[in-house]
Amino acid sequence: MLWRRARRSIVLTTVIFFWLLASGWLAKPLLDLAQPAAYRTPYDPAQARFGARTATVMLGGGTDLMPDGSLAPQQDVYARIALAAALQARCLAAGGECKVIASGGNPQRHRASEADTYAPWLLRAGIARNDLVLENTSLTTWQNARNVAPIVHSQRADTLFVVTSSYHMARAMLDFERFGMHPVPAVSEVRYVRLGLWPRLGNLRNVETALHELIGIAQFHVYVMLGWF
Repeated sequence: MLWRRARRSIVLTTVIFFWLLASGWLAKPLLDLAQPAAYRTPYDPAQARFGARTATVMLGGGTDLMPDGSLAPQQDVYARIALAAALQARCLAAGGECKVIASGGNPQRHRASEADTYAPWLLRAGIARNDLVLENTSLTTWQNARNVAPIVHSQRADTLFVVTSSYHMARAMLDFERFGMHPVPAVSEVRYVRLGLWPRLGNLRNVETALHELIGIAQFHVYVMLGWF
């Protein structure tokens, strides 16, 4: 009896909640939390300043399995590749020693790692093979930072850029600074929510992304308190 009385209220509340998410009214504040204001502007390579030795770390963002069985970067990664290539070109023009580190293992358990999949796109974007370093074992952002740190230190890089999407940058900066690196945050692209009356699948995807990042940030702080990070 109690369930019957409450059923309408539960169903109505659930429908309203998902409508608020899909129409953007709840999706936007969630995405804004994952994308702090400091990281909501794409990085302009023209403003970059390079040292004698510069490393640009491009973080992985997944791979897509194509109909022919090949792997390709997921949509957000193309902007990361373009920004990494632009920074590398400007770095070389400035006369320094410049390296690009593509960091990403195989969390999706595809037939190749993210870094290995991205390599041909990075080469086609103009990065020389001798200037490209592949770190292809990391499964998390924390592992990205942990595994990249010795590469950066061995190169004695005095300038470090981290290239990733806006929604990912806050978590990436926490992890990299935890390993003693203080990179310049180079935002490749920014996610946006479309507000309106009609539900949109893209808004739900933004909710999923924002929750993933916010949980990751919370996990970072908890693990630091416990001494696990």
